[in-house]
Amino acid sequence: MKQFLNYREHLGNLRHLLRWTLLVLPVAVFSGSASALFLWALDHANRLRWENPWLLFLLPLSGLAVGVVYHHFGKNSDAGSNLIIEEIHAPGGGVPARMAPLVLVGTLLTHLCGGSAGREGTAVQMGGSLAGPVGRLAKVSAENRRILLMAGVAAGFGSVFGTPLAGAIFAMEVLVVGHMRYDALIPVLVASLVGGFTCSLWGVQHTSYHIAFAGPATGPALVNAALVGKVVIAAILFGLVSQGFVEFTHLIKKIFARFLSYAPLRPAIGGVMVIALIHLVGTRDYLGIGVTSPDSGAVTILSAFNVDGATPWSWWWKLLFTAVTLGSGFKGGEVTPLFFIGATLGHALAVLLGAPVDLFAALGFIAIFAGATNTPLACTLMGIELFGATHTVCFAVACSIAYLFSGHSGIYTAQRTDLPKESTG
Repeated sequence: MKQFLNYREHLGNLRHLLRWTLLVLPVAVFSGSASALFLWALDHANRLRWENPWLLFLLPLSGLAVGVVYHHFGKNSDAGSNLIIEEIHAPGGGVPARMAPLVLVGTLLTHLCGGSAGREGTAVQMGGSLAGPVGRLAKVSAENRRILLMAGVAAGFGSVFGTPLAGAIFAMEVLVVGHMRYDALIPVLVASLVGGFTCSLWGVQHTSYHIAFAGPATGPALVNAALVGKVVIAAILFGLVSQGFVEFTHLIKKIFARFLSYAPLRPAIGGVMVIALIHLVGTRDYLGIGVTSPDSGAVTILSAFNVDGATPWSWWWKLLFTAVTLGSGFKGGEVTPLFFIGATLGHALAVLLGAPVDLFAALGFIAIFAGATNTPLACTLMGIELFGATHTVCFAVACSIAYLFSGHSGIYTAQRTDLPKESTG
């Protein structure tokens, strides 16, 4: 009873809760608003590209323009999300405020002209960039600046995908493989929830996904065991493909850096390569963000949940387009293309294994992301937030095994490793 009535301790906890809520509120509101502006502008950029197919041929020029701006005026903004992660690990020069407008404009130009990129990198970088000035104005310590940056990451991620719980866990889990910073739990949770709420207040509607497969309502447990066995097989492949994506994208970056010393030329050449790939494949399905398309017959993330919604190699083509786009220096993010790769790979594996297509598209959607970012807990929560809790066990199995088989590298090179994934005992 004496410990329970430790008023001093509980008052200290209350002060901690109120203090951090007040500190992260402006970060969350600014980040959620920035995400809303970005998603609104991204929707218009995609529509303009669909209505004006000739914009694709401006991709090299837009890459050159963004490259020149970043090279001469970006300071260290070109490091992107890795700069934010490094600043959380070891606060140094800080995250420049210019990162937010630069990555916003750079990403919109990438999508306007057809580059295969995502949106999480933009939201995370804007959130981190907006958290910096708040920390300086509040005159918080270096240790607390780290937590504010994590709150910016959580608010950006949670608001851009409409997954506040996943956003909070992602901000804690992505920094170090095998270690999570629970001292930041309250700030990142508040930031992600408020950021998502703010984004919704601006009228932004996130994509809705649905899994029709409800699982066996009756019958022996062997039916469930057989399904989980197929999930395990698919998850191993999800992990291997996520590792392949990471390694291939890093390899392309190294090749461009080795042979083109002037950085702005890299996305220009990358744009030419994307146009060449279009002529090779004979379709524009793998351009842009890939969530939807005005063409009812196109392969998209949403179409992958339907029986005839993807080809056996759709995942490979999206992987190639994305690796060339981002590896050459275009701005955006990797996560939504990873959703596309995962959903279409899940579709192909479901057909091969005789499994439910919509369920396996959802499993690939989150598991490829889990493997490429080393964040299985956040991705399991994302599955629940996006697809419902019916298949939580399958989500957890797929994300955990994909994480195990994805190696120790990831899309964020600043991510550190504390504990190996496999037991050494």
